[in-house]
Amino acid sequence: MLDLRQLRYFVAVAEAEHVGRAAERLHISQSPLSRQIAQLERNLGLTLFERSQQRIRLTSDGRVFLTEARALLRHADRLENLGRRLGRGEEGGLCIGYVADAMHTGILPSALRTLRDRRPGIHVALYDQESAEQFEGLRQRSLDIALVRTPPSDDDPDLDSAPLLRDPLLLVLPDGHPLTEQRELTPDVLDGQPWIAVGDSPDPAWRDTFVASCVASGFTPDIRLDAADPLTALGLVASGLGLALIQRSMVRGTSDGVAIRELPWYGRSVRLWAAWHRVDLRPVVAEFRETVLAERDGD
Repeated sequence: MLDLRQLRYFVAVAEAEHVGRAAERLHISQSPLSRQIAQLERNLGLTLFERSQQRIRLTSDGRVFLTEARALLRHADRLENLGRRLGRGEEGGLCIGYVADAMHTGILPSALRTLRDRRPGIHVALYDQESAEQFEGLRQRSLDIALVRTPPSDDDPDLDSAPLLRDPLLLVLPDGHPLTEQRELTPDVLDGQPWIAVGDSPDPAWRDTFVASCVASGFTPDIRLDAADPLTALGLVASGLGLALIQRSMVRGTSDGVAIRELPWYGRSVRLWAAWHRVDLRPVVAEFRETVLAERDGD
């Protein structure tokens, strides 16, 4: 049986890479901390750290274990908070996982406003996580609903889902770019233009997927810069550094330094789904799910 205290000690030492500094952070003595880490390694049959006189470093196994230990401790903290809310009679509150698209499209904020009006005293905890982590949270019951970029598989035994939104990608050009004078833009005029690729996907192959979608549409982008998110890409476009494809919700009302054009022949879009556990444990979860589903755009 894992000892959560030992896991917290392990994470502290791993992050500090120094037993003394970790002991100061934990407000304990160095010797007991070292003994607890050694005991954890004996119990696991695993060497977590490479030790030298100067510093202590994670082994390759230790780095893998650190990722899982952090996830387990986060779940333990959520479970403790849930127990306390149940003890205060708050129906357990709501734990909601989401990706950034759920926020800037307005779907999650709108659903939360409705929830506040109906149940003004309920506690809501929000967790910004990628889809896979949210699915695991649903299975472990640390999340009540997940707003994700990709749905769980149709044959998933535990999870169900429904589409919420299709957010079309629009072409964003620097204001004053020669192409802004053309009424209709065809693929050939975009061929070889300097581009900014937006890498907000967790998929490591996102860049290849983007290029492949462009080639399939009839043009090859000359990628000059990668942007980690749509807002960064908008700023780079406004600075005249290239063109970008950005979802409609992010460019709504945008005018400073950029021009927006629809590309009817480019069919890609950002998608958003709601996912949940098939078994409802509390009425408030089902009620909020229906509130979220009422926000969908019908596509």
